Amino acid sequence: MAKVLMKGNEAMALAAIKGGCDAFFGYPITPQNEVPEYLSYHMKENNRVFVQAESEVAAINMVYGAAGAGARVLTSSSSPGIALKQEGISYMAGSELPAVIINVMRGGPGLGGIQPSQGDYNQVTRGGGNGDYHVLSFGPETLQETVDLVRHAFDLADYYRNPVMIAVDGLIGQMMEPVDLDNKIASMDLPTKEWASNGKSGERGRLNKIVSLHLDPYDLEKHNLKLKKKYDEMVEKEQRYELINTDDADIVIVAYGTVARVARSTVKTLREEGIKVGILRPISLWPFPEKAFEKLPESVHSLLTVEMSLGQMHQDVRIVNEGKRNLAFYGRAGGVVPEADEIADEVRKLVKGANA
Repeated sequence: MAKVLMKGNEAMALAAIKGGCDAFFGYPITPQNEVPEYLSYHMKENNRVFVQAESEVAAINMVYGAAGAGARVLTSSSSPGIALKQEGISYMAGSELPAVIINVMRGGPGLGGIQPSQGDYNQVTRGGGNGDYHVLSFGPETLQETVDLVRHAFDLADYYRNPVMIAVDGLIGQMMEPVDLDNKIASMDLPTKEWASNGKSGERGRLNKIVSLHLDPYDLEKHNLKLKKKYDEMVEKEQRYELINTDDADIVIVAYGTVARVARSTVKTLREEGIKVGILRPISLWPFPEKAFEKLPESVHSLLTVEMSLGQMHQDVRIVNEGKRNLAFYGRAGGVVPEADEIADEVRKLVKGANA
């Protein structure tokens, strides 16, 4: 398939179909409405299931049921809708059920606004549900990277038996870029779903029962430790990032998604001024790419976190940094996208401070 110019939300929807999505359950909310709109037509023509649920809470519980039956399932929403789904996501993580969740982030808190934001970072990486659990989550930069991750997310969800979230801001959902939906991506060798509750005998020779309830505290602790072993594997294997112009950098901008796109222009401008600046771009938001910071050269004396929130990712940068380098932060909120010259001014302040 040649590259096709597509809107972000529609491209993610088609990527889900290409990734083997069997069923979609969701509820409309701006700015992700084109995802269910596209799937409402194209899932049917591909003999797959589409249901517009009566609410976000209903949708995530339908996802739970279909995933428990062994289907590849998708839901999508935007920030307030994802908040409503958090209890169900916690249930799915506790029940070890795979699913893909697309979050097209908008400004908050509360209903907020419909402009692009990264204010869901804590929700995406910490989870808003109860208990010790994690959702494997990614924050792509380009539309091609986004659709590749959506396709691959179904394999990752099945491999880990865990929800996987693709977190993009509203700008990526609404923008148009050329994408190749047949771009080669990594495939995973996946076992059959012997655990599924589908009316057939499962791993233990009897009908499977899927539940996240463990009334004996020792049984629940054992289950939590089992989940932790899986999360530890994610931390080891799924840290993803890109280092841009960091080999000789004195200052590194830490940014993901749309902000990383803007920062590329900043780096070009500042390099022409003789300022040695690079970008560390997290692709996996959880697990946070600690390994990337270990690869930065000794020349880097300062890290500037830039995000469309008031410092949520900066908390992770601070934790990983462990006091090794000078830290600075620049954020915009409420749906305001930082401009390249704003970021450049923040870098110049760091250069001035270092030379003082």
